[in-house]
Amino acid sequence: MTKVSKEQIIETLKEMTLMEINDLVKDIETTFGVSAAAPVAVTAAAPTEKPTSVTISLTDAGAQKVAVIKTFREVTGLGLMEAKGAVEKVPAVIKENIKPEEADEIKKKFEAAGAKVKIEA
Repeated sequence: MTKVSKEQIIETLKEMTLMEINDLVKDIETTFGVSAAAPVAVTAAAPTEKPTSVTISLTDAGAQKVAVIKTFREVTGLGLMEAKGAVEKVPAVIKENIKPEEADEIKKKFEAAGAKVKIEA
């Protein structure tokens, strides 16, 4: 039996339909007792590192804009007009490069004021 090179296999795969390739994968799994999905499951189950800094943004000011503006001023230290402008032009970054714990506290304050925020790594 002649050995087939990787290049020949790739060229053969290029000529196959997706259904034929799918059937081939199933046959390989059955023949060799392996699963093509196993590496994905292992990768997904691997622990991920928590971010050390995050950005929190205002996504929706809600119905109580005055309370949200007050909270924005309290958290950022901005003046009234700057805070009002940011709240009216959502999405608006509240704070960048902060610890996740601080972002959670800020999120609670804004949600208590009726706003919606988003925390991103």
